[in-house]
Amino acid sequence: MDKVLIDTDVLMDFFFDRKPFAKYSTELINLCAEKQIQGFTTPVIISSVYYLLRKTAKHNIIVEKIKQLLTIIEIVKMDKNAVMNALNSEFKDFEDALQNFSAIENGQIKIILTRNLKDFKKSELAILTPETYLKGKASASA
Repeated sequence: MDKVLIDTDVLMDFFFDRKPFAKYSTELINLCAEKQIQGFTTPVIISSVYYLLRKTAKHNIIVEKIKQLLTIIEIVKMDKNAVMNALNSEFKDFEDALQNFSAIENGQIKIILTRNLKDFKKSELAILTPETYLKGKASASA
């Protein structure tokens, strides 16, 4: 079973139903719910999602939506080592560096799913858009 880190933009596509990307993010969340893949996120991503959703909805509604999401996906640990690796990395975007090194430290995650490919160029993990990942998964099972 693939273990994937789901980035902020993918979750926002899901929550805001951003076309045409919502189709792929919804399919990913469904695969996690069906336990065909194991999805992960980070505390930073959850914080960003909360912050962005808070601009359009009330606190209690957002909290419930995030709680529902967390019945489907897991949160990776983010510790001092991940932060130090991010600070010492060649990543241009610190937040993306945090996601990357938290995923690496997890030891099981091999793929980061994001539409922001350029900021993950320095990653040793596979970096795929949800669309590319799902197409690869479909052709592998065909």
